[in-house]
Amino acid sequence: MDMEALFQQSSMHKELFDRIRAQCLSFPGTSERMSHGAPSFFVNKKLSFVQYRVNHHGDGRIALWCSAPAGVQSMLTESYPDNYFIPPYVGHLGWVGLRLDRNAAWSDISGMIGEAYQNRAPKKYQDNVSRQKGQ
Repeated sequence: MDMEALFQQSSMHKELFDRIRAQCLSFPGTSERMSHGAPSFFVNKKLSFVQYRVNHHGDGRIALWCSAPAGVQSMLTESYPDNYFIPPYVGHLGWVGLRLDRNAAWSDISGMIGEAYQNRAPKKYQDNVSRQKGQ
């Protein structure tokens, strides 16, 4: 299943993606474009901080791949292995996968997006992150 088929079958997932997109684009200096076959969100058009993935190479997951500060990946994947995973390609960089097909709470999703942005954004944007969290 690809993203378009998912959205045709589930308005809930379409609404969730729209909410994710809105939060990602609410931060200063952000943009969206397709990258490696997935909607991806960038800071200053070059630093990816979140990717939205549907059934990546047949893995069956609907997930966000998020940049994460050092230590967060192991803490989340070890403490909550049903919801968090190490994504391929970017896992060695400390990124974390958050499964959206397991009824993740918006507070968890929003928190991961905010942390991912903060982890990749330049210092001039850092002050805005605390105001954006939880929207």
